[in-house]
Amino acid sequence: MKKEKVEIIEVGPRDGLQNEKQSIDTEIKYSFIKKLLTSGLSKIEITSFVRPDRIPQLADSKELCKKLESEDFRKFQCLVPNLKGLNSAMESGMKEISVFTAASDEFTKKNINQTIDESMQTIQEIISIANQNGIRVRGYVSTVIACPYSGSISPEKVLDVVRKLIGLGCYQISLGDTIGVGTPIEIKRLIQTLTREFPIEIFSGHYHNTYGMGVANVYASLELGMRSFDSSSGGLGGCPYATGASGNLATEELVYYLEKEGFETGVDLDKLISASETIEKYLGKKLPSNVYQAMISKNR
Repeated sequence: MKKEKVEIIEVGPRDGLQNEKQSIDTEIKYSFIKKLLTSGLSKIEITSFVRPDRIPQLADSKELCKKLESEDFRKFQCLVPNLKGLNSAMESGMKEISVFTAASDEFTKKNINQTIDESMQTIQEIISIANQNGIRVRGYVSTVIACPYSGSISPEKVLDVVRKLIGLGCYQISLGDTIGVGTPIEIKRLIQTLTREFPIEIFSGHYHNTYGMGVANVYASLELGMRSFDSSSGGLGGCPYATGASGNLATEELVYYLEKEGFETGVDLDKLISASETIEKYLGKKLPSNVYQAMISKNR
């Protein structure tokens, strides 16, 4: 019987590396992304076109895209915060971008110095130009379970933000449990609310593993039909604007779990481990992924 496919969006090169205190050499990023491609990952968020003074770790976005110009850019995504970032992304050959907002005004104010409504005005301008140029747009919604500044977020609040993003033209919505406090019952409640109005196929789960709930929340989402998830090689990264929010779900954990459950990911776990090892050696610190560490120890 044919296995059911689950899409994995690898966010390590952007969401993972943007949190590092040290700058990452462009050549290392290039090698990292090439190895991620070799592992079979078909969607990789490679960078963000942001102001260098805001996130200096991603200041080389144009240079990185130049080095990758021989690759199929349909496999790549990037994050853009504004029209200047969009123009840079288009000049660099990007075919797909992501825009971001949150379900919490307090969070968007801290993150991008805008309210949710103000962020939607910027997103509308970005999507309008992107669509005119044949660029697909994916929408991130942060703090879908709770906000580090204002506490719990209701599913109805998330639904309101999703409505706006879909109405503006986003083809997929990534649901971000930004501080990783969500539990399976909360994730199910959220998804059930959203799917009363929208098909499950447009959603992707972006679950941080801060409290160790990442895979459990994937399980809950799979039960309700979700077949797309964001994750970060080695468990790199988190959110630089949310205290204590480190801990993206590791791609190794996600692949290991999905394959054991009988799903197809298209990812070679050994080659994925090799990609994570490249970054671990460069950073000089232990990566948080349990599966990665177990397999590295076994291989040695």
